[in-house]
Amino acid sequence: MTDDTLSAEERDTLDANGFLVLPEVLDDAWLAELRERIAELQELEGRDAGKEVPKQQGVDLLGDLFDKGEVFLRMLRVPKVLAAAQHVLQVDLKVCANNFRAARPGEGNQELHSDYGALREDGAFKLCNSIWLLDDFTPENGATRLVPGSHRAGGLPAEAMDDPAASHPDEIVVTAKAGTVVVFNGHTWHGGTQNRTSVPRRAITLAYARRDEKQQYDLAAHIRPDVYERLSPAERFLLAV
Repeated sequence: MTDDTLSAEERDTLDANGFLVLPEVLDDAWLAELRERIAELQELEGRDAGKEVPKQQGVDLLGDLFDKGEVFLRMLRVPKVLAAAQHVLQVDLKVCANNFRAARPGEGNQELHSDYGALREDGAFKLCNSIWLLDDFTPENGATRLVPGSHRAGGLPAEAMDDPAASHPDEIVVTAKAGTVVVFNGHTWHGGTQNRTSVPRRAITLAYARRDEKQQYDLAAHIRPDVYERLSPAERFLLAV
């Protein structure tokens, strides 16, 4: 990435709203590979699927994807996503986590929350997350809702709302085509909505953090040797391995 990887309008949108929608990041061939590998991992891991991350009710999970296929490592090499994360954090960054999450039929509704918590006294943003859509996000299948500008609110939804699971007057439900990536400031209030369809709504999350923050799981502690050998120096730096 370079200083002009993001347009001025994209940077301004990310600053003002706390999120940026990037369409057509994943082409049809890459989407097909991701879906196929996800299905293979769900079959292989069975009841252990998602053991690397905290359990969530009503969703299927897989964790530590970068250690489980080259098709996921390609996600490190998308300049606009990396540039957006760096713009949010404004410092050298590292991968915090790379996970799969699918809201099952009838499930997926979340309270509004912040992935990092409230802003610290220094006002610096600590986390930037992204959602990589493996399915279309629609009003019916549990698309993510975000509250524009909430990354600068200083507080948390539970402090400002009687019921964080209720609709927020300013929220936007992101509806977009599969292949889209939604990058959002980790302090932005957001949450999944209920999947009212008969099939899971699938997505991958890739989160970046400042280098002085902890990763969700220690990638260096268990990265497979064959995966490590395939990484470029820049990728090893980003993964903190």
